[in-house]
Amino acid sequence: MEEGSSGGLVKHVLIAKFKQDLQPHEIEELIKGYANLVSLIPPMKAFHWGTDVGVCNMDEGFTHIFESEFESSEGVAEYMAHPAHAEFADLFLPQLDKVVVIDYKPALVRL
Repeated sequence: MEEGSSGGLVKHVLIAKFKQDLQPHEIEELIKGYANLVSLIPPMKAFHWGTDVGVCNMDEGFTHIFESEFESSEGVAEYMAHPAHAEFADLFLPQLDKVVVIDYKPALVRL
């Protein structure tokens, strides 16, 4: 598949820094809500998340990463327009101090 084409696996990555006044249980509830989107939005095939464990101190203050998988760019577009995503985003995004979102197609390096 050519780069930039719509077919093929797409990863949707959101890197976040939650507001400092959020309690750990509030963050946990937001993460559960994000993970639940997999059961509500058919094009969303997988969801993973984690916190920064790096030792290089290059996180720029970001603390959490969320990665979703879709079968195509159209699937990402359908996810973004889905009412369940819009409702969740209205709850989730105001709880962040910083956010970066990147969609990419994983490329295999051939040596």
